[in-house]
Amino acid sequence: MKDLAERIASQSDAIELRSITWRTFEDGFPNLFISNAHGIRGQHVAFLASFSSPGVIFEQLSVIYALPKLFVSSFTLVLPFFPTGTSERMEDEGDVATAFTLARILSNTPVPRGGPTSLVIFDIHALQERFYFGDNILPCFESGIPLLLNRLQQLPDSDNISIAFPDDGAWKRFHKQLQHFPMIVCAKVREGDQRIVRIKEGNPAGHHVVIVDDLVQSGGTLTECQKVLAKHGAQKISAYVTHGIFPNRSWQRFSHDKGGSPENGMTYFWITDSCPQTVKEVKEKKPFEVLSLAAPIAAALQI
Repeated sequence: MKDLAERIASQSDAIELRSITWRTFEDGFPNLFISNAHGIRGQHVAFLASFSSPGVIFEQLSVIYALPKLFVSSFTLVLPFFPTGTSERMEDEGDVATAFTLARILSNTPVPRGGPTSLVIFDIHALQERFYFGDNILPCFESGIPLLLNRLQQLPDSDNISIAFPDDGAWKRFHKQLQHFPMIVCAKVREGDQRIVRIKEGNPAGHHVVIVDDLVQSGGTLTECQKVLAKHGAQKISAYVTHGIFPNRSWQRFSHDKGGSPENGMTYFWITDSCPQTVKEVKEKKPFEVLSLAAPIAAALQI
């Protein structure tokens, strides 16, 4: 997250970067050191976290628990991507809602001198997860959609944009922020043993259609949406997700349309820099384009 941290710091003279030494002992457990710990006493301190894999969570939690105890004036935890957000409910007895588990762990962050820790998360998968957090932490839910809106205004065909949602959940999550655009809602329906994507409402014909969702994993649903939108006459197809997770380099299934048919590729695929490993992998690879969260994070730190 160093690149994102540097971009955040460049947004304001009031933000100063400090360093943490990340080492391990011979047995593999973290050996951590917060540089100039005395220098942050009485300061407003923020920590930019990236829980990109289970293996890095423990060492970052160790720092998160340590910083408020250094007599800081206030503490803000910036966690752009809440990784267990999709595991927020039980569908069968025995299912473990790991979103609740992580929320409770973060809720036990020590309380700094100025009051409860602030937690900044972008486009958490389900808004009801706000209630998973305890009273020792104040979740601030931000969105990357304003970045998308700004980018859409810069397009030469900005007056011909329609927004498509891959399912009702995405529509419920984002439609109020995108209400000025014509909308298309897709849905998965079962035909025999197969689940296929169909257009539930809206008409993509002749439009540059942008598929919007909070995150992408394998990309299977997005590609099925792309196919059905192209079949119904979309002129161009692009996509936006706040969190481009793409396990096992699944981003490779998305190709650039090269000005041709939307059946063969996307014009743009916008992601934010909430998942740094993905950003490294897709850098300068069309159709991908990264919209940085630096400015909205810097603004959130000024609250």
